Parts: sequence; C-alpha cells; structure tokens
Amino acid sequence: MPALQRITARNARFQQWESLLGNRNKRARAGEFLVQGVRPISLAVEYGWPVRALIHDGGRTLSRWAQDLLRTVDAERIAMAPELLADLGEKDGSVPELVAVVGTPPDDLGRIRADHDFLGVMFDRPTSPGNVGSIIRSADAFGAHGLIVSGHAADVYDPKSVRASTGSLFALPTVRVPSPGHVRAWVEERRAAGQPIVLVATDEKGDCDVFDFDFTQPVLLLIGNETSGLSNAWRELRDHTVSIPMTGSASSLNAANAATAVLYEAHRQRVTAKR
Repeated sequence: MPALQRITARNARFQQWESLLGNRNKRARAGEFLVQGVRPISLAVEYGWPVRALIHDGGRTLSRWAQDLLRTVDAERIAMAPELLADLGEKDGSVPELVAVVGTPPDDLGRIRADHDFLGVMFDRPTSPGNVGSIIRSADAFGAHGLIVSGHAADVYDPKSVRASTGSLFALPTVRVPSPGHVRAWVEERRAAGQPIVLVATDEKGDCDVFDFDFTQPVLLLIGNETSGLSNAWRELRDHTVSIPMTGSASSLNAANAATAVLYEAHRQRVTAKR
C-alpha cells in the first residue's frame, strides 16, 4: 500500500487534478478524470477501473466506507487540506469526503459485447455532457450493452457527464469514435460473425411507431445531435426509422428523453418475450 501523502498548498499536483475538471485536453493527455460520490466511486472499484489516487479530507474523521476504500484499494492516498479539496468538488459549498482520480479505458469497440441479444446506443455528436451522462444512465437501467459516442462531441469524462450518469458510466462500456465509418466496420464485422445487428434511428416521420418495431432482435439505436439530429452519414447507414407517438403541444423530445423512451420499449419487449 502506497504511503500517505499530504497536500496543503496549491502545488503542481493539485493544479493538475484541478485542471481535469474543466480542461478536456488535459483529461485526454493524462488519461484520467475525477470522480466523487459514494455510488460512483464504489462502482468504479467494483467494475475494476484503475483508481490512481484517493484524495480525502485531511481534517475530518472519515466514514467506514472511506476508511475501507483507503485500506483496500491499491491507489495513492492523499490527505488534502479541506479548502483545497472543496475546489475539486461540485462547488455546492460542501467539502467532499473523498475524490478518486480514475484512469480512462481505451476507446475500443471490442469493449462492447455484441451477442444475439445485443442492445446498444449510438449518440451522434452530442453537445451536452449532461445528456451523455443521462443516456448512459438510461442505457444501463434498461439492459443495453454499450454506448457509442460518435464525432466531435461532448466529453464522456466531463464532470457533468460523470455526475449525470450516477455511476452507470463504470458499468456500461462507453466508447468514443471519430466517425460513422468506424462503427460501420464494427457492425459489418459483427454481422459476418453471425449477429445481424440492425441500425434503428428515431424520427418524427418514422417507418412505424416504436411500439410496432421488433426490438427483440440485435439493435443499435441511433440518437441524433440535440439541435440538428442525425448526420447524413448516419441517415444513410440506418436500416429502419421509428417514431415515438406524442400528444400535447410538444413538437419533440430532448435527446436523452427520446433515448430513454425507446430503450424502455426495447426492454419491455425483451422482458415480455422471455415470459
């Protein structure tokens, strides 16, 4: 177990960690990001993510949960001055008990299991990290096997995304790809291996209502950018388009809400089919 270190001033290490909160490029170069909260940190440990450091408030008595983590997780242990630790927190006025520095996994589509029951989500060029985290949470809740974030997009490891996922980020493989071509090649490879994945987009002018589509087959659900929808490249790749029936004066749903509605229907069909 690494020896306990103390940080009481805004030294270079503190500044490096602080930069992970707001600087995407520094998160990418360091290959790490910050996590706080009992559930997210516990799930990061449970699912075997590399915890590089555990930073705790050096001026308080820690809970049994925090003490157990500091004793059992093979990571640097940092006792930090509370006013500094507050700067690594969520700016709500309270000092977090513990902040974890966690390493990012490779952006490898092989991390996503794609068997006969595959259900996945592709989010095209999202602009809101909160929406990314919300879709991760819904995909995890409704039995999806992974999320793909395509193109120039909000960062999966942005603090807002991590927070919105409420820990599901660590349970659901989430992979960033630069373009649709990478996903097309992966889908074709899976199809050649016997998994006939179909690409299903959502649109107000779909081929059918979401209730009438068979989601018990292997499906990759395509969710478009919050403002402009799916790019032309994704529209050309899709196999089917479904619509979410709506009433009232709303003309559309938020991207995360739309994804949640379709994922729930897919989950409902799959549960029903197994009864």
